[in-house]
Amino acid sequence: MRAISLNAVKFGFLLLLASCGGSDGFQPSVSQIQATTLRYGQEAVILVAGKYMRSDMVAETGTCTGPAFSANSGPEQAILTCKVTSAGPLTITIRAANGERLHSATLMVPLPRVLLATSLGNVELELNPQAAPITVNNFLDYVNSGFYRNTLFHRVIAGFVVQGGGYTKDLIKKDGQKSAITLESNVGLQNKRGTVAMARTSEPNSATSEFFVNLSDNTALDYQSASTPGYAVFGKVLSGLDVIDSIAALPTATVGINENVPTTDVTLIFAQQRQ
Repeated sequence: MRAISLNAVKFGFLLLLASCGGSDGFQPSVSQIQATTLRYGQEAVILVAGKYMRSDMVAETGTCTGPAFSANSGPEQAILTCKVTSAGPLTITIRAANGERLHSATLMVPLPRVLLATSLGNVELELNPQAAPITVNNFLDYVNSGFYRNTLFHRVIAGFVVQGGGYTKDLIKKDGQKSAITLESNVGLQNKRGTVAMARTSEPNSATSEFFVNLSDNTALDYQSASTPGYAVFGKVLSGLDVIDSIAALPTATVGINENVPTTDVTLIFAQQRQ
Protein backbone atom coordinates (compact mmCIF):
# COMPACT_ATOMS: atom_id res chain seq x y z
CA MET A 1 0.00 0.00 0.00
CA ARG A 2 1.20 3.53 -0.74
CA ALA A 3 0.33 6.30 1.70
CA ILE A 4 -0.54 9.78 0.57
CA SER A 5 1.98 12.27 1.93
CA LEU A 6 0.83 14.65 4.65
CA ASN A 7 1.10 17.60 2.27
CA ALA A 8 -1.01 15.81 -0.35
CA VAL A 9 -3.77 15.18 2.18
CA LYS A 10 -3.64 18.77 3.37
CA PHE A 11 -4.05 20.15 -0.14
CA GLY A 12 -7.60 21.40 -0.57
CA PHE A 13 -8.54 20.10 2.90
CA LEU A 14 -6.70 22.20 5.49
CA LEU A 15 -8.36 25.52 4.74
CA LEU A 16 -11.74 23.86 4.47
CA LEU A 17 -11.52 22.37 7.96
CA ALA A 18 -10.23 25.63 9.36
CA SER A 19 -13.15 27.51 7.80
CA CYS A 20 -15.55 24.98 9.37
CA GLY A 21 -14.19 25.74 12.82
CA GLY A 22 -11.58 23.00 12.73
CA SER A 23 -11.46 19.78 14.71
CA ASP A 24 -8.03 20.04 16.30
CA GLY A 25 -9.35 19.43 19.79
CA PHE A 26 -11.05 16.13 19.03
CA GLN A 27 -9.92 12.63 18.08
CA PRO A 28 -10.93 11.97 14.47
CA SER A 29 -13.04 8.93 13.70
CA VAL A 30 -14.08 7.26 10.46
CA SER A 31 -17.20 5.10 10.34
CA GLN A 32 -17.55 4.23 6.65
CA ILE A 33 -15.68 4.17 3.36
CA GLN A 34 -17.90 3.79 0.32
CA ALA A 35 -17.36 4.30 -3.40
CA THR A 36 -19.86 6.18 -5.52
CA THR A 37 -17.86 5.70 -8.74
CA LEU A 38 -15.46 2.80 -9.14
CA ARG A 39 -14.52 1.90 -12.72
CA TYR A 40 -11.31 0.43 -14.03
CA GLY A 41 -9.17 3.05 -15.75
CA GLN A 42 -11.23 5.98 -14.51
CA GLU A 43 -11.28 8.32 -11.52
CA ALA A 44 -12.86 6.79 -8.45
CA VAL A 45 -15.00 8.88 -6.11
CA ILE A 46 -14.86 7.51 -2.56
CA LEU A 47 -16.84 8.91 0.36
CA VAL A 48 -15.19 8.80 3.79
CA ALA A 49 -17.75 9.37 6.57
CA GLY A 50 -16.90 10.13 10.20
CA LYS A 51 -16.49 12.86 12.78
CA TYR A 52 -13.84 15.46 13.53
CA MET A 53 -11.85 14.41 10.49
CA ARG A 54 -8.65 16.40 10.22
CA SER A 55 -6.38 17.62 7.50
CA ASP A 56 -3.47 15.60 8.87
CA MET A 57 -5.16 12.23 8.33
CA VAL A 58 -3.35 9.86 5.97
CA ALA A 59 -5.02 7.75 3.27
CA GLU A 60 -3.57 4.53 1.88
CA THR A 61 -5.10 3.76 -1.51
CA GLY A 62 -3.13 0.83 -2.94
CA THR A 63 -3.50 0.55 -6.71
CA CYS A 64 -5.77 3.59 -6.88
CA THR A 65 -3.16 6.20 -7.82
CA GLY A 66 -2.92 9.97 -7.58
CA PRO A 67 -5.22 10.29 -4.56
CA ALA A 68 -6.53 13.66 -3.43
CA PHE A 69 -9.28 14.98 -1.19
CA SER A 70 -11.87 17.18 -2.90
CA ALA A 71 -12.34 20.78 -1.86
CA ASN A 72 -15.91 19.77 -1.03
CA SER A 73 -14.65 17.64 1.87
CA GLY A 74 -15.68 18.49 5.42
CA PRO A 75 -15.16 17.26 9.00
CA GLU A 76 -17.97 14.67 8.68
CA GLN A 77 -17.54 13.61 5.06
CA ALA A 78 -14.36 13.63 3.01
CA ILE A 79 -14.45 13.00 -0.74
CA LEU A 80 -11.41 11.06 -1.91
CA THR A 81 -10.54 10.67 -5.59
CA CYS A 82 -7.90 8.50 -7.25
CA LYS A 83 -7.23 6.75 -10.58
CA VAL A 84 -8.25 3.08 -10.65
CA THR A 85 -5.44 1.04 -12.22
CA SER A 86 -6.43 -2.54 -11.37
CA ALA A 87 -9.57 -4.66 -11.24
CA GLY A 88 -10.37 -6.79 -8.19
CA PRO A 89 -10.10 -6.03 -4.44
CA LEU A 90 -9.04 -2.49 -3.51
CA THR A 91 -8.32 -1.76 0.15
CA ILE A 92 -8.63 1.83 1.35
CA THR A 93 -7.24 2.67 4.81
CA ILE A 94 -7.55 5.98 6.64
CA ARG A 95 -5.07 6.67 9.46
CA ALA A 96 -4.65 9.41 12.01
CA ALA A 97 -1.50 11.52 11.89
CA ASN A 98 0.10 9.29 14.54
CA GLY A 99 -0.41 6.21 12.34
CA GLU A 100 -3.42 4.83 14.20
CA ARG A 101 -5.77 3.05 11.83
CA LEU A 102 -9.13 4.79 11.89
CA HIS A 103 -10.94 2.59 9.37
CA SER A 104 -10.31 0.22 6.46
CA ALA A 105 -12.63 -1.08 3.75
CA THR A 106 -12.06 -3.37 0.82
CA LEU A 107 -13.90 -2.27 -2.29
CA MET A 108 -14.31 -4.43 -5.37
CA VAL A 109 -13.38 -3.01 -8.77
CA PRO A 110 -15.31 -4.97 -11.40
CA LEU A 111 -13.83 -6.08 -14.70
CA PRO A 112 -14.45 -3.32 -17.25
CA ARG A 113 -17.43 -3.72 -19.57
CA VAL A 114 -18.01 -1.93 -22.85
CA LEU A 115 -21.28 -1.51 -24.74
CA LEU A 116 -21.02 -1.59 -28.53
CA ALA A 117 -24.18 -0.04 -29.94
CA THR A 118 -24.38 -1.24 -33.55
CA SER A 119 -26.92 -0.69 -36.32
CA LEU A 120 -28.01 -4.33 -35.88
CA GLY A 121 -28.22 -4.33 -32.06
CA ASN A 122 -26.17 -4.07 -28.89
CA VAL A 123 -23.11 -6.10 -27.93
CA GLU A 124 -21.58 -6.05 -24.44
CA LEU A 125 -17.92 -6.93 -23.91
CA GLU A 126 -16.10 -7.83 -20.70
CA LEU A 127 -12.39 -7.01 -20.78
CA ASN A 128 -9.49 -8.70 -18.99
CA PRO A 129 -6.94 -6.10 -17.78
CA GLN A 130 -5.19 -8.59 -15.48
CA ALA A 131 -4.02 -10.66 -18.46
CA ALA A 132 -3.70 -7.95 -21.12
CA PRO A 133 -3.40 -4.51 -19.47
CA ILE A 134 -1.70 -2.74 -22.38
CA THR A 135 -4.33 -3.95 -24.84
CA VAL A 136 -7.27 -3.21 -22.54
CA ASN A 137 -6.00 0.28 -21.71
CA ASN A 138 -5.49 1.01 -25.40
CA PHE A 139 -8.99 -0.17 -26.29
CA LEU A 140 -10.57 1.84 -23.45
CA ASP A 141 -8.67 4.95 -24.56
CA TYR A 142 -10.34 4.64 -27.97
CA VAL A 143 -13.72 3.91 -26.37
CA ASN A 144 -13.64 6.81 -23.92
CA SER A 145 -12.33 9.29 -26.48
CA GLY A 146 -15.30 8.57 -28.76
CA PHE A 147 -13.05 7.30 -31.55
CA TYR A 148 -15.28 4.36 -32.45
CA ARG A 149 -18.37 6.51 -33.07
CA ASN A 150 -19.80 5.82 -36.54
CA THR A 151 -17.12 3.37 -37.62
CA LEU A 152 -17.85 0.29 -39.75
CA PHE A 153 -17.54 -3.43 -39.31
CA HIS A 154 -15.58 -3.53 -42.53
CA ARG A 155 -14.32 -7.13 -42.71
CA VAL A 156 -16.55 -10.16 -42.25
CA ILE A 157 -15.57 -13.77 -42.89
CA ALA A 158 -18.29 -16.26 -42.00
CA GLY A 159 -17.08 -18.86 -39.52
CA PHE A 160 -13.93 -16.84 -38.83
CA VAL A 161 -14.08 -13.20 -37.67
CA VAL A 162 -16.05 -9.95 -37.67
CA GLN A 163 -13.67 -6.99 -37.70
CA GLY A 164 -14.15 -3.25 -37.17
CA GLY A 165 -12.86 -0.12 -35.53
CA GLY A 166 -10.80 1.56 -38.21
CA TYR A 167 -12.95 2.85 -41.09
CA THR A 168 -15.89 5.17 -41.64
CA LYS A 169 -18.43 5.18 -44.45
CA ASP A 170 -17.01 4.48 -47.93
CA LEU A 171 -14.04 2.73 -46.28
CA ILE A 172 -12.30 5.95 -45.33
CA LYS A 173 -9.56 5.34 -42.76
CA LYS A 174 -10.50 7.24 -39.61
CA ASP A 175 -8.13 9.93 -38.38
CA GLY A 176 -6.92 10.01 -34.80
CA GLN A 177 -5.39 6.59 -34.35
CA LYS A 178 -2.86 6.39 -31.54
CA SER A 179 0.59 4.83 -31.60
CA ALA A 180 0.77 1.07 -32.09
CA ILE A 181 0.97 -1.08 -28.96
CA THR A 182 3.07 -3.99 -27.77
CA LEU A 183 1.56 -7.38 -28.62
CA GLU A 184 0.16 -9.28 -25.60
CA SER A 185 -0.65 -12.62 -27.21
CA ASN A 186 1.36 -14.93 -24.94
CA VAL A 187 -0.71 -14.34 -21.79
CA GLY A 188 -2.87 -17.46 -21.66
CA LEU A 189 -5.95 -16.13 -23.47
CA GLN A 190 -7.10 -18.01 -26.56
CA ASN A 191 -8.94 -16.99 -29.71
CA LYS A 192 -12.09 -18.94 -28.92
CA ARG A 193 -15.58 -18.25 -30.21
CA GLY A 194 -16.94 -15.05 -28.70
CA THR A 195 -13.60 -13.61 -27.65
CA VAL A 196 -12.42 -10.20 -28.81
CA ALA A 197 -8.86 -9.57 -30.02
CA MET A 198 -6.82 -6.84 -31.66
CA ALA A 199 -6.24 -6.81 -35.41
CA ARG A 200 -2.75 -6.02 -36.67
CA THR A 201 -0.50 -6.19 -39.71
CA SER A 202 2.25 -8.75 -40.23
CA GLU A 203 4.33 -6.72 -37.77
CA PRO A 204 3.55 -8.10 -34.27
CA ASN A 205 3.60 -4.74 -32.48
CA SER A 206 1.34 -2.91 -34.91
CA ALA A 207 -2.18 -2.98 -33.42
CA THR A 208 -3.90 0.39 -33.09
CA SER A 209 -7.72 0.70 -33.07
CA GLU A 210 -9.04 -2.25 -35.09
CA PHE A 211 -10.43 -5.26 -33.26
CA PHE A 212 -12.26 -8.46 -34.16
CA VAL A 213 -14.64 -10.97 -32.61
CA ASN A 214 -13.89 -14.65 -33.17
CA LEU A 215 -16.80 -16.53 -34.71
CA SER A 216 -15.17 -19.94 -34.11
CA ASP A 217 -12.40 -21.42 -32.00
CA ASN A 218 -9.56 -19.99 -34.10
CA THR A 219 -6.61 -21.79 -32.54
CA ALA A 220 -4.41 -20.83 -35.50
CA LEU A 221 -4.58 -17.24 -34.21
CA ASP A 222 -3.17 -18.13 -30.80
CA TYR A 223 0.44 -17.61 -29.77
CA GLN A 224 2.57 -20.44 -31.13
CA SER A 225 6.13 -19.14 -30.84
CA ALA A 226 8.18 -15.96 -31.12
CA SER A 227 8.10 -16.35 -34.89
CA THR A 228 4.34 -17.07 -34.91
CA PRO A 229 3.10 -14.78 -32.15
CA GLY A 230 -0.62 -14.80 -32.98
CA TYR A 231 -3.18 -12.17 -32.02
CA ALA A 232 -3.89 -10.61 -28.64
CA VAL A 233 -7.18 -11.59 -27.01
CA PHE A 234 -8.27 -9.07 -24.38
CA GLY A 235 -11.90 -9.83 -23.60
CA LYS A 236 -15.07 -11.66 -24.51
CA VAL A 237 -18.64 -11.06 -25.59
CA LEU A 238 -20.95 -11.17 -22.56
CA SER A 239 -24.16 -10.58 -24.49
CA GLY A 240 -25.08 -9.90 -28.09
CA LEU A 241 -23.18 -12.74 -29.74
CA ASP A 242 -26.33 -13.23 -31.83
CA VAL A 243 -25.79 -9.69 -33.15
CA ILE A 244 -22.24 -10.61 -34.14
CA ASP A 245 -23.57 -13.74 -35.84
CA SER A 246 -26.10 -11.64 -37.76
CA ILE A 247 -23.27 -9.44 -39.03
CA ALA A 248 -21.37 -12.57 -40.04
CA ALA A 249 -24.36 -13.76 -42.09
CA LEU A 250 -24.36 -10.69 -44.37
CA PRO A 251 -23.21 -11.03 -47.99
CA THR A 252 -19.79 -9.53 -48.72
CA ALA A 253 -17.83 -8.28 -51.72
CA THR A 254 -14.44 -6.92 -52.68
CA VAL A 255 -14.33 -3.12 -52.67
CA GLY A 256 -11.14 -1.75 -54.19
CA ILE A 257 -8.29 -3.43 -52.32
CA ASN A 258 -10.56 -4.45 -49.42
CA GLU A 259 -11.92 -7.99 -49.38
CA ASN A 260 -14.85 -9.40 -47.39
CA VAL A 261 -16.64 -6.06 -47.06
CA PRO A 262 -20.36 -6.33 -46.12
CA THR A 263 -22.50 -5.12 -49.01
CA THR A 264 -24.77 -3.45 -46.43
CA ASP A 265 -23.06 -1.05 -44.04
CA VAL A 266 -23.04 -2.21 -40.42
CA THR A 267 -22.16 0.75 -38.21
CA LEU A 268 -20.70 0.85 -34.73
CA ILE A 269 -22.83 3.80 -33.66
CA PHE A 270 -20.92 4.33 -30.41
CA ALA A 271 -18.91 2.48 -27.79
CA GLN A 272 -19.28 3.22 -24.08
CA GLN A 273 -17.59 1.94 -20.95
CA ARG A 274 -20.40 0.76 -18.65
CA GLN A 275 -18.35 -0.34 -15.62
